[in-house]
Amino acid sequence: MLADGRFWGKADVDDRAALTASAAHDPKRTYRRARCGVLYFLYSTDKVPAKFARTSKMIDLPVTKYAKSGDVYVAYQVFGAGSIDLVFVPGWTSHLDLWWDNPLTSNWLQGLGRFSRVIMFDKRGTGLSDRIGGPPGMDQRMDDIRAVMDAAGSQRAAVLGISEGGSLAALFAATHPGRCQALILHGAFAKFASWFPTQSDLDRFFTYVREKWGSGDAMVRFSPSRKDDQAYRQWWARRERAAASPSTAIALMQMNSEIDISAILPSVRVPTLVIHRRHDPVIEIEGGRELAALIPNAQFFESQCTDHTPWTDEDVELIAERIEEFLTGSKLPAPIDRVLATILFTDIVASTQRAQSLGGHRWKAVLNAHHDIVRRELTRFRGNEIKCLGDGFLATFDGPARATHCALSIIEAVRMLGIEIRAGVHTGEVELEKSDIGGIAVHIAARIVSQAAAGECLVSRTVKDLVAGANLSFADRGNHHLKGLAEPVNVFAASQ
Repeated sequence: MLADGRFWGKADVDDRAALTASAAHDPKRTYRRARCGVLYFLYSTDKVPAKFARTSKMIDLPVTKYAKSGDVYVAYQVFGAGSIDLVFVPGWTSHLDLWWDNPLTSNWLQGLGRFSRVIMFDKRGTGLSDRIGGPPGMDQRMDDIRAVMDAAGSQRAAVLGISEGGSLAALFAATHPGRCQALILHGAFAKFASWFPTQSDLDRFFTYVREKWGSGDAMVRFSPSRKDDQAYRQWWARRERAAASPSTAIALMQMNSEIDISAILPSVRVPTLVIHRRHDPVIEIEGGRELAALIPNAQFFESQCTDHTPWTDEDVELIAERIEEFLTGSKLPAPIDRVLATILFTDIVASTQRAQSLGGHRWKAVLNAHHDIVRRELTRFRGNEIKCLGDGFLATFDGPARATHCALSIIEAVRMLGIEIRAGVHTGEVELEKSDIGGIAVHIAARIVSQAAAGECLVSRTVKDLVAGANLSFADRGNHHLKGLAEPVNVFAASQ
């Protein structure tokens, strides 16, 4: 690197010497950054050093585009020429343009682009994507992945999630296996405690955000191998400032602190590779081991290195090779007959007594109006009606927050008919049976609704743990021994 920071790159000593000599020859020239494969160098606006003029092929930066996800615009880029689509889910904050302003991150991304067509994006609320009023829920973030894939013309892709992005990637793979070809998790976790084991640890991070956000000092913890690299520290500082404001960073981390996807990991049915560095100072190695243990047939690669960031440390190329080998050598997945879903049961309270008091004709009118309201709300919240149960419904959703909001909306809407309903919500693996569903998760949801009082929506702990940032509140209703289940189920009453 030049003293003034005008040269950086993955090049040998002769390359660096040639560039340094060229820059020193006329320091008043205007230099621009160019990229050749994995090599970054500066070139003059009026002359490129001869060595590179003969061998370089200039590569344009990816174009940033926007995908519409509901009312939010999500920024994304597409690059690479491989035959496999690879969706890159970043960590908790990112900025698309700044990936290309650092040679380490740029080289790493271009390595992925050698064997895949990479689709990467900034999560809503961060980077170049729309800022929003509050932290987004996991349902919305899964919607964003689908919106970006649709905009990029990708029907099915491998999904790579790093750090906190791994939780979202795993949930997406379990919920939408038809759109996920394979799953790669790097430095990821199932439970937030793998990141900040205690509240005091989290409080120290909040102090950093309030007092030093944008300084780049946190870089040493994420990339200790670069602790003496001042240019990298400066880039990290710019990345912090550009990716999120201090208030946004705190709000996102507060939402992240509620993450626990351990209950849904056995429902991941796509080929999975879990990568973790043994001495990772951010996410302890047990976090990666837990992921690999809970995801059926997951491969686990444990590196002996230290950095949390996948683009730094001595094993960068080795990890890239493992990812390429995993994706290009994967077998076609078996036909999908199981999928992660959120199940909603509704039931009209005291329906038999109401029918008797109203009479057959009037009760039929009330029942028809009830059905219309339920179906309207299912459409509004993108639920899938499985079947009408006479005085209730069975439906599925691709996200637990959406299902819970739908249940609460139905409870409120049907009161105009002079009736009360109860609802039960659970997230788990369901078996697809033509136009019906089955499996233990369906039985759990049915048992949960039976415990609900009139006008109450009860949810399982699994649902509660997956709806961070969804503007829902929960009251603990304790453990219940449900019929047919060996272990008690912890249920919560949901409210908005």
